[in-house]
This record gives sequence, C-alpha cells and structure tokens, in this order.
Amino acid sequence: MLQEIGAGFAEKYSDIDLEIPPSIGSGGGIAAVSSGTERLGRVARPLKDSEVEYGLVYLPIAKIPSAIFTHPSTGVKALTSEELVRLYSGDITNWSELGGADLRVRLVRREDADSTLQVMKATMPGWSEMEFSPRTKTALTTQDAISSARDVEGAIAFGPYSKPLEDGLNVVKIDGHHPTDPGYPSSVILALIYKEGTLDEEMKAFIDYAQSDQAHTLISNYGGVPVSN
Repeated sequence: MLQEIGAGFAEKYSDIDLEIPPSIGSGGGIAAVSSGTERLGRVARPLKDSEVEYGLVYLPIAKIPSAIFTHPSTGVKALTSEELVRLYSGDITNWSELGGADLRVRLVRREDADSTLQVMKATMPGWSEMEFSPRTKTALTTQDAISSARDVEGAIAFGPYSKPLEDGLNVVKIDGHHPTDPGYPSSVILALIYKEGTLDEEMKAFIDYAQSDQAHTLISNYGGVPVSN
C-alpha cells in the first residue's frame, strides 16, 4: 500500500527523492525515527507513552484489517474463531481435521512485540489468553510471513490485509466474515511518524499526499479504510 502511495507521490513530485524501504516492524521504525536515522517512519500500532516522550508525532492514515492466510494446499478457506485458536495452540495438527487436505499444519506467527499480533490478541476471540504451540515458526517481518505462507505447503500465517494477498494465497474467512466485511473482528491503524522539529517541506509534501483523495483511493483499492486527520 505504501509502495503504491510512494509511486503516486513520485509521479506528482518528480523533483523529490523518495524511497519506501521494506518493513522493519513498528519498533524498528520508531527506533529509526527517534535516533534520527530516518526522517519518516511507518507504524501499525499506537505509540507508547515512553515513545511519545521521544517527541514523536503520530499521524494515522489508514485502517487495515488483520488477515489470516494459508497456502492453497490446505484446502481450507473459512474457519471459526474457535478453530483458529485450536490451530495456533497446537490442538489441531492436520488440515484434514477441518475438512481440508491430509497435510500437516505449519504454523507461522510473529514476534511478541509485533503490532498485528498485539491487535489480534486484543480483538480476535480467544487470542488474549491463547498460548502458542511451540511448533511455530516466527516471522520477523510481514514479508517473511507472506513468503512462508506462499512457499510452504500446509502453512498458515497472519498479517495486515491487502488485496494482493488474494493472489496465490487463501485469505481465510473468520466466523463467516472476510477481512473487508464490516463484521470482521480485527484491524490495525497504519500511521506515519516523525520527530517534532524535523518537519521540512519535502516531508510535509509526502504527508499531505498520503492524506489526499488520490491516496485515499489507493488505500481503498488495497482493501484498507482511509483515515482523515
């Protein structure tokens, strides 16, 4: 989504040098902006009080559902929230137990500090008290989680929803709801951050563009919900 916003910005402001690097996680973005290594950051969780004390400014731009997705080999495209808990807790170990393929479940999770995992624990039924199975792979980035689900038969993973996930993956309905449905229970807020006193004309131009009607269209096309400040 940010790559698309960046491409639109670059087309409009060809004189400004813009780079949208791969995700380093919300914590990594906060550390990079706080230290002055980077000028703008992307986060998918609210700032903690200790981070606000760094002088960081938080600007929400989009609401993005948290998606559960699997390798197509699983044969499963819908789960109840209870079944999802049983999968990630290790109670269900083969997709055939859910009417899918006779294939071992390969669990992919994110690290404890990941913003999507924090939101899932706060909003997905049963996740606040769930203990992860020890038989899980920990993906350090969203891209890593997606790659694991694409490459490993039987894999299930989670991360922010975007429409490109539908290409080559099963985006799973939870309790009958697709991530873009109003009744879907879990979402994150995507926001830009910068340090007080560092805002210059180039940064302001990008922030303004990220909140423009054109950017809102791009966000909607990717399955997100634009947030106006």
